[in-house]
Amino acid sequence: MQKAYKLHGVHRHYDWGGTEFIPNLMKVQNAENKPFAEYWMGAHPSAPAQIETQNGIASINDFGTIPYLFKVLDVAKMLSIQVHPSIENAIIGYELEDKAGIDLYASNRNYKDKNHKPEVMVALSDFWLLHGFLAPDLLDARLNDYFYFHPLIDHFRGVDYQGLYSFFMHLSNEDADRILKPLMMDAVASVKRGEVDKSHPHWWANKYYNGVVPEKGIDKGIFSIYILNIVEVKKYQGVFQGAGLLHAYLEGQNIELMANSDNVLRGGLTPKHVDIDELLKHIKFIPTIPNVLNGVAFNNMEINYPCPVADFGLSKIALKAGEAYTIQTKRLEMLLVTEGEIVIDGIAYGAGEVAMVKALQDITMQASQAAIVFKSFVP
Repeated sequence: MQKAYKLHGVHRHYDWGGTEFIPNLMKVQNAENKPFAEYWMGAHPSAPAQIETQNGIASINDFGTIPYLFKVLDVAKMLSIQVHPSIENAIIGYELEDKAGIDLYASNRNYKDKNHKPEVMVALSDFWLLHGFLAPDLLDARLNDYFYFHPLIDHFRGVDYQGLYSFFMHLSNEDADRILKPLMMDAVASVKRGEVDKSHPHWWANKYYNGVVPEKGIDKGIFSIYILNIVEVKKYQGVFQGAGLLHAYLEGQNIELMANSDNVLRGGLTPKHVDIDELLKHIKFIPTIPNVLNGVAFNNMEINYPCPVADFGLSKIALKAGEAYTIQTKRLEMLLVTEGEIVIDGIAYGAGEVAMVKALQDITMQASQAAIVFKSFVP
C-alpha cells in the first residue's frame, strides 16, 4: 500500500513576489519574469493541491481534511499592515456581513470565512517583518525624536497605544500628509546619504515609495513602520503571530504555515480594502517583545517550532547524506524538501518537492544527499 505521494501545489503570482527564488527552488522556468509570490500546499478551496497516485492525478481533498495551509513565500515588496481576528470574532463578523448582504467576493468584504488565521513562519533567508507595537519607552522616544511626530505625543502619553493609533488612522488625508510628507522627505534623504540600514524605519518608508516623496495622499500605513517592532529573522529562525497582533512582512523568503482562512483586516500599505473601524476592534493595543523561535529539539535530527494553537505544527528535519529518519503520522502530513534529496518508498524528493503522507503511517526517509525537510502536521 502506498503511504506517501508526490504533491503538486499551486503558484500565486501576486505583484509583491520575487521572480527568482521560488522558480529556482521548484525548478520552474520563468521566461516571462512573472512574480512568484507564494506556493500553496494544502486544500484551500481556491487552490487545492494535486497528488500523484498510481492511478493518476487526484485532489488532496480525496485523502481527508487539512485544517492548515502550508506555503513558501518570496517577499520582494512590502505586504500590507494587517491583523487577524480571533475565531470568535471571525464568526461574529462573517455573520454580520452576511446579514448585511455583502457578497462573499465583494472587494469591501472583511470576513471570507468563520475561522481564525494564526500563522508561524520560518525564514529561508534573512527575513524582515513588522511585529507588534514597540515597548512604551521606545515608542515614546520615537515620537519625541522627530518633529513631525510631536503633534501625536499627547495622544500616547507613554501608555495609550489605542489612543495614538486610532487618532492617527482617523486623520483626514490632508492632516496625515502634514505629518507624513516631512517624514518621507527625511526618510528619502537619510537613505540617499547612507545614514540608515534595514533596522531603521526610514529604510522601509523609502523602499515603499521607491525613493520618491509623494505630493499628497501618502499611505497612512507608513506610520505603522515607525510604531511597530522591526524584526530581523535569520535563516531557520521562526516567528509565531496570533490573533490581534498588528504586523507586516517586509522582505525575504520563508516557510509559512497558517490556519485555513482568508480573514485579513488591513491598516495600509495596500491598494486593497481598508476598514479602519473594523480593524481597530481587533488589534491588541499592548507592547510586544518579539519572540524569535530557534526551535526546540525533539532529537538530534528534528526541531520543533512551538505554536500555541491546535490547527497546526511545524518542525525541521536535518539529515546528513546516508542517514535515515522515521516519523509516525497522526493525520495527513506534508514533507517539504528545501535542500538536498530524500527517498521514501523508492520515490525521490528533491529540493522544492513535497511528499504528502497519509495518516497513521510509519514513514522512513533516507537522505541520498544532505537534506533539509520541513514537516507540517496537526498536533
